[in-house]
Amino acid sequence: MTDFRSGFIAIIGRPNVGKSTLVNALLGQKIAAVSPKPQTTRKRQLGILTTDTAQLVFVDTPGIHTPRHKLGEFLNQEAQESLEGVDVILWLVDVSVNPTEEDRQIASLLGRTPRRTPLVLAANKIDLIQPPALIPHLEAYQKLVQREPHVISISATENRHLDELRDLLISLSPVRPPEYDEEQVTDSYERDIAADLIREACLHRLREEVPHGVGVRIDEFAERENGMLYIAATVFVERESQKGIVIGEGGKMLKQIGSSARKEIEEMGGRPVFLELRVKVLKDWRNNEDMLRRLGYKIGNKKKKTSR
Repeated sequence: MTDFRSGFIAIIGRPNVGKSTLVNALLGQKIAAVSPKPQTTRKRQLGILTTDTAQLVFVDTPGIHTPRHKLGEFLNQEAQESLEGVDVILWLVDVSVNPTEEDRQIASLLGRTPRRTPLVLAANKIDLIQPPALIPHLEAYQKLVQREPHVISISATENRHLDELRDLLISLSPVRPPEYDEEQVTDSYERDIAADLIREACLHRLREEVPHGVGVRIDEFAERENGMLYIAATVFVERESQKGIVIGEGGKMLKQIGSSARKEIEEMGGRPVFLELRVKVLKDWRNNEDMLRRLGYKIGNKKKKTSR
């Protein structure tokens, strides 16, 4: 194992550029919630890819954006702190569009990171852009950073050029032993991933005025004698009108959310699941630091280093 490489890779980007989709695709299995809505990822999560010659530890982070509440401030803090002490920074951009103000904020943040840390600019969503427009868009992103990044164009949804991206990240990682057992694919507990998958189902099903006001708490997570996993969870919303939308007429919407989430959780754990959901109103919970802590957000706490 003298030539074995092991690297922590921080994936940073604005909301909805495909960070979680990329991590899931590179690992070949789902560990992170994905939806068409921005800000699907709300907590730092490690995705661990181990091969015969290398181990890449991907740090999937919330999308950097202009915050409008304490939760948004926490998400930005999580993303920024993920850049500390990593071996490689992977800036994922949506190359199908020109840079946004949020991309410029990220470029400014990257300009304050150590220049010795390799920077990879991964231009995602090449499947959504015509070839003549690709180069001008890519050059626009390159101009935002104050150093020469390693550049690669990919499509996370279509698995295009992901092998090349993986090989590039391995080549930039230091020679050292692996940090984690080869069987481990994430640092998140199964119950935490289940909460994210329930919230993902909400994001897929609900109208625009509800999704970002949704929080999920796992109240019970236990394996029964028959091998079935029993999960009871509370879906929190901020207004009474949102509660009605989540439940739906005759409970139809909540049943659809539960059915969708249950299938994803069963696929993740490889065992049958009984999922029981209830909905509660907690006014303005995204600005309630106590409630944010109860939902697992480490508000006001000193973050642990991601890497060694």
